[in-house]
Amino acid sequence: MRRVGTDNNERVLLESAAELQSSGDYASAAALYQQALSENPKSRDALFNYGCLAHRKGDFPAACDLFRRAIAVAPKDCTLHNALGLTLLDLGNAAEGESSIRRAIQISSRPEFHHGLGKCLEAQGRIPDAISAYKHALKQDSKFADAHLRLGACYRALGRSSDAVRHLEQAIEAVPENAGLYCALGDAHHDSGEMQQAIAAYQGALRLNPNSARAWYSCGCVELARSGYVPAIECFEKALGQEPNWLAAEHNLARALCELGQAERGMPHFRNCASRTDDPGSALSRAMIALLIPGSPEDDNAAILAARRDWARQDLPKSVPAAVSAARAGRPIRIGYISSFFNRPNWMKPVWALINRHDRAEFEVHLFSCATDSPPESGYQADPRDHFHGISRLSIEDSRALIERSGLDILIDLNSYSDTGRLPLLALKPAPIIVGWFNLYATSGLDSFDYLIGDEQVIPVEEERFYTEEILRVPGSYLTFEVTHPAPEIVDPPCIQGGPFSFGSLASQIKITDRVVKAWAEILSRSPGSKLLLKNTALASAATRQHLLSRFAEHGIANDRITLEGPSQHFEFLKTYDRIDLALDTFPYNGGTTTTEAIWQGVPVLTFWGDRWVSRTSASILRAGGLGDFVRPDLAGYIEYASELANSTHTPQRLLHLRRGMRSELLNSPACDADAFTREMEGLYKRIYEAVHDR
Repeated sequence: MRRVGTDNNERVLLESAAELQSSGDYASAAALYQQALSENPKSRDALFNYGCLAHRKGDFPAACDLFRRAIAVAPKDCTLHNALGLTLLDLGNAAEGESSIRRAIQISSRPEFHHGLGKCLEAQGRIPDAISAYKHALKQDSKFADAHLRLGACYRALGRSSDAVRHLEQAIEAVPENAGLYCALGDAHHDSGEMQQAIAAYQGALRLNPNSARAWYSCGCVELARSGYVPAIECFEKALGQEPNWLAAEHNLARALCELGQAERGMPHFRNCASRTDDPGSALSRAMIALLIPGSPEDDNAAILAARRDWARQDLPKSVPAAVSAARAGRPIRIGYISSFFNRPNWMKPVWALINRHDRAEFEVHLFSCATDSPPESGYQADPRDHFHGISRLSIEDSRALIERSGLDILIDLNSYSDTGRLPLLALKPAPIIVGWFNLYATSGLDSFDYLIGDEQVIPVEEERFYTEEILRVPGSYLTFEVTHPAPEIVDPPCIQGGPFSFGSLASQIKITDRVVKAWAEILSRSPGSKLLLKNTALASAATRQHLLSRFAEHGIANDRITLEGPSQHFEFLKTYDRIDLALDTFPYNGGTTTTEAIWQGVPVLTFWGDRWVSRTSASILRAGGLGDFVRPDLAGYIEYASELANSTHTPQRLLHLRRGMRSELLNSPACDADAFTREMEGLYKRIYEAVHDR
């Protein structure tokens, strides 16, 4: 029989250990628990409390051992069985954890036990069973906030967002002061695409807790999803103010800044995230750097090559070359095109110009679509000999297997970094030869790419050292195009009526960097009375419009000289060029589709010779289209020529003459000579094929 003095000593040790534990002095608390157990190895309280301390420290194996020893002392103690079950769950053993918690429930049915059971079931993927467990907990305690949160998460996991919304709204009625429930409600609305309701829910959380990093972050995600870049930046900055090391928040802050055209501020945040290699999320930041770096004003060709190599080597699968198909012996060369944008005819003007003209006696054409499971309805002229493969629902491995079964000789990637989610497929090298064309704008940095097709404008010989691929070139422009989609008739330039000279750009907001704003502001300053019209998707946001106006105001340009417009249907979008005399190109990220659409509508595009492929895309198109006079040697020449045109009395008549003959001139130029372009591309494909089979 134990003496009373021994019991008192144990009580003192445990009380002292509990005080030290609550103050965060875990080492001293552990020492006292060990002392108590040395005096009484079967002390239920010492074993349980020491187990709780080990759990808090993250030492789950030790916690399990202590809880099991406590259960051996008190086998009918439901609290001990529940504690062991939750710790087993933390160890990744959800099934054994479930058994332990069910034992606790057999002894005493409590809401927290059913909640723990639900977590074990959820971890095993048994979502309907987990829902039943959480509902049981809520029957016993309708104000159990964590059970409400988990139940809402289960409904979302099942894709039942409306059920999640309904349940969480009822939960908020029962527990109106819980900010977490408002955040969960916002998440459910976000899942359903109900963005305004999601924002309202997150704002409800912030009314209860203005310092909730979770609510600020989630609110920022909604704003980012609906192109509200200015409020998104504010939200992510607020979240980081509370949790400075939150990688996802900093990554999304960088995204919002870059989308707003402020790459100079956004890229350092991406680089900081990418450097945190201990966090799996850093891979996404490296991917974003690889995607955006060609358009980063402060980077160059060497930085582009380094960034893309770094991402490919760290985060993409290693290339495993596909077997070279047998020599064709008279059969057509099998070529495949892979794209996520076959359903966008306005983007695919150069692609369809080529594919529609392929000689099917010489080439067997395969189209691999990452966006649609049926052939495009416009742009593509279907040929019964072609093979269309919808791979949008296939995994990377299944897509690779399908491409390999097609027995291609050459696969042409039309995506590049415009769909980074599909680059792992290309990294696996599903065809013996992979060629990049159309949408690359820089080296891929991937060992799996063999060739890259450009022209002498975009890839001068002296820059080949910045590419991992072998460079091939076509005469004229590598973006030779054909317009098959509806387009408005060309109208006379607005300045012919004697009104103010109108500059304009329909480029994406991401391309309108601070350096672009500064240059355009200088052009306006040198051209008194002139106006600037900008139109893009991001400008649908009033906050983005105000932000952009403030950037021009910093350079002394009044708001009334700038017109900002959001998106519209494509035909109406093109009619915007009716109100523009001269289109100003962006830099370093030039227009591609934007440039071809402007000149097709009779509006010349002013650009200059930049320092990388992406800043010479317009030069390639314009020189091939007979508009080389609008390619200036440098930024100073670009600003000077824009001002000269706006101030010259001869410009209206010059533009009138140019505009009225623009389409016929283009159609008779190399820029739209799709027949010659197709012959050149087919010649390159044959050279590639022969090089492989002559090895």
